[in-house]
Amino acid sequence: MTIARILNAKGSQVVSVNPVDDAVSVARTLAQHRIGAVLVRDPAGQVLGIVSERDIVRALASQGGTSSALQAQQLMTRLLYTITPTTPIGEALALMTDRRVRHLPVLEDGGGLAGMISIGDLVKARIAEAEQEAQELREFVTSTV
Repeated sequence: MTIARILNAKGSQVVSVNPVDDAVSVARTLAQHRIGAVLVRDPAGQVLGIVSERDIVRALASQGGTSSALQAQQLMTRLLYTITPTTPIGEALALMTDRRVRHLPVLEDGGGLAGMISIGDLVKARIAEAEQEAQELREFVTSTV
């Protein structure tokens, strides 16, 4: 199974913030959409980085009360690990595990944003895949008896 299949079921909508949005605004966006990370995009839509709940907590721990004035461009992680719609789910899971990230932007071959997936999306897909395989095995066993 590939990432494209997950995006077909989940959709390709990606929540993003502006580079100048402050930390409180970013946190509100995360809470409003009940998500753990948002992409930071410039007015032209180019992806500049990603801000996760973890980034906000780190800023709060290091800067204290002044962290609320930090902008998304100051909070964001600039080094993005990305995948494509043709990436196998196992490969995406391995990348998340190796790089210790929970969200991966999905980029088309031309570099355009196709969506974003979370570790939860991948786990859900793997469980569905395992359940389908188990059902097929049950059907095979009962049909040969």
